[in-house]
Amino acid sequence: MDVELKPGERIDMLYQDQVHIIQSKDVFSFSLDAVLLANFANPRKNGRGLTVDLGTGNGAIPLFMAHKVQGQIVGVEIQPELAEMARRSVAMNHLEDKITIKNEDMRDIFNDIRPGSADTVVSNPPYFAVDSEKTVMKEDEHYAIARHEIKADLTLVTKTANKLLKNKAHLYMVHRPDRLFEILDALRAAHLSPKKLQFVYPKPNSEANIVLIDAIKDGDGTGARILPPIITHNPDGSYRQEILDIYEGNNQDD
Repeated sequence: MDVELKPGERIDMLYQDQVHIIQSKDVFSFSLDAVLLANFANPRKNGRGLTVDLGTGNGAIPLFMAHKVQGQIVGVEIQPELAEMARRSVAMNHLEDKITIKNEDMRDIFNDIRPGSADTVVSNPPYFAVDSEKTVMKEDEHYAIARHEIKADLTLVTKTANKLLKNKAHLYMVHRPDRLFEILDALRAAHLSPKKLQFVYPKPNSEANIVLIDAIKDGDGTGARILPPIITHNPDGSYRQEILDIYEGNNQDD
């Protein structure tokens, strides 16, 4: 399908050029975090149930997960420009029958989705707390909302995930390790038990800059696992083969 691009937009291709996604340096571009989260998420029962992406941005995570789920995916995005960009990417990939993009505040998503009906929730939420208006206003409005907790914070994301999920279903989330204790507190307050954590490091012997989390609704508080680390770059700054394989989809089952 031919999709008209707006000024400043481009099309990026992943998974051996099978997935096409519209990016914009002025509005929104997905990062490695989204690719890692889509790879980390492991929907149960081959994803035959409903998957919801909270804060979908330009639809990257639903597009990257479409090949691994058999059921429906709903992406929820509060910013109209990003939601519209996501819809065009979904159409470009001929996935309208599988992926639906909702331009809504996640507080209102229950007008469309019945509570307790989702098998999987994924989220790449805003990473930064709003400590001052000055900090936020340094960025473009679209990026500020995507990166700072202006419209959604950890409490809202985790409580919304709990309300969406079936009992014992999973939330998969990516975030920053420097907020790990806040994240764990928010998860437990929302009755989501962390079960798997995986830390991502930019280079060998560096500190982790990404954490991937798998939490279960109403799970018990035991049995947490720390998975082997992911290192994204070689010492020369190039991507390690493991990351290239994720981008190309070489580690995915047919």
